[in-house]
Amino acid sequence: MIRLVRCAMAALILGCAAGAASAADVPAVAPAPPPPQDFYQPWQVRLRALGVVPTSGGSLSTTGGAFISNGFRANSTVVPELDISYFFTKNLAIEAICCLTKHNVYLSGGPLSGNRVASALLFPPTLLAQYHWTNFGAFQPYVGVGVNYTHYFSTQPDYFILNTVTIGDSWGVAGQVGFDYMIDEHWGFNVDVKKIMMNPRVTGTIAPGTASIIGRAALSPWLIGGGITFRFGGAAAPVVAKY
Repeated sequence: MIRLVRCAMAALILGCAAGAASAADVPAVAPAPPPPQDFYQPWQVRLRALGVVPTSGGSLSTTGGAFISNGFRANSTVVPELDISYFFTKNLAIEAICCLTKHNVYLSGGPLSGNRVASALLFPPTLLAQYHWTNFGAFQPYVGVGVNYTHYFSTQPDYFILNTVTIGDSWGVAGQVGFDYMIDEHWGFNVDVKKIMMNPRVTGTIAPGTASIIGRAALSPWLIGGGITFRFGGAAAPVVAKY
């Protein structure tokens, strides 16, 4: 009986040892790699050639109510434009736009239609909130909406119809559609179209200053641009070791 118990104990000890050896032969399970992070370049700068195409509209009359013109128009021009954007996420961004344009202003209705009445420089800084689509690869369209403030300065009358003229600053809504085509994570091409609502107040005197005039110049230009995009400021993606 004692011999039988000893044999059973020996078998149990040998079985436990064999199990431990087998467990030691099983390779350890490697920890799962961390989930990939959403990397993007938060800062963006664009340089564009910008075509500024004002529309026609507004009204002009004497302060006594006498009709002069049922609208203004301004000449189109091409200028350089610089904008800076900051991306809060890869889809949501805010963009600030800056340029300087010079325009001649003409009457676009009434018996004096087509006559130039003034020239002015325009400084129209614009701030836009944007949504960018990033699920089309290198082609990345976007839309934006925001606000424009336009300052008119160095205003000169033509001295033929108007003896003096003042164009007041204006506020307006701005809308935008466009796309970037990215060559790599930093560089790309851009096409952009904006509409800015401008309806400044116009005052002045008729030569030789015998009557005062008042009106609105509904210029509301289209801004059509194309240029280069540069993005920067993002952290480099981590290298995940493979086992």
